[in-house]
Amino acid sequence: MAYTPKLTYKGRPLVRCGNDIYYGSLKEPYVIYLQVLNTRKEKGIDVADKVHIVLLSTDTAKPLPERIVRQANKVGLYNALSFGDIMLRGQLKGNKS
Repeated sequence: MAYTPKLTYKGRPLVRCGNDIYYGSLKEPYVIYLQVLNTRKEKGIDVADKVHIVLLSTDTAKPLPERIVRQANKVGLYNALSFGDIMLRGQLKGNKS
């Protein structure tokens, strides 16, 4: 039976470990790495405030610095995920041409 991720965003898996979130599949040539840099309290709950976004190549033959394609910072997790999705789709579309 194939693995089905429990959490997805726009059809791609989301995996979280602490303040690190990976968006996308390692079977694709690129994934998005999100790092929550700062949180704030909203109604007693910690909410992601500042998020660093990195578009990473999944090619493990390259050293890590060479795998970084693009980087950005956004305020709010939803904004970061939306921007990361745009970066990922743009790179995957450009990669197929």
